[in-house]
Amino acid sequence: MTTNNPPHRFTPMSQFATDYPVLLIDNDAPIRELHNCVSERLNAVLKYLNLMACTSLPDYAENDINTVTNIALILIRDVHDVFRVIEQRGFDTPTV
Repeated sequence: MTTNNPPHRFTPMSQFATDYPVLLIDNDAPIRELHNCVSERLNAVLKYLNLMACTSLPDYAENDINTVTNIALILIRDVHDVFRVIEQRGFDTPTV
């Protein structure tokens, strides 16, 4: 069965390399697990960008800078997508 709409339980992650969503976020995953996923990616990209900020740009070719930028973009996009699910879950939860 081929469909362009994943089941309601899953939210497609942003992707630009494919026409069909291949990476999905489980909307029913525990908030702690979603947070761990976001935290891991955000900490990794922050360390990565800090390392790049301390590096002299003349040491690298333009292609290398594009690679660094693309890696950071992918990780930040992942963080954004998971945060959307966390926020939706948080806003949908009734407050007492």
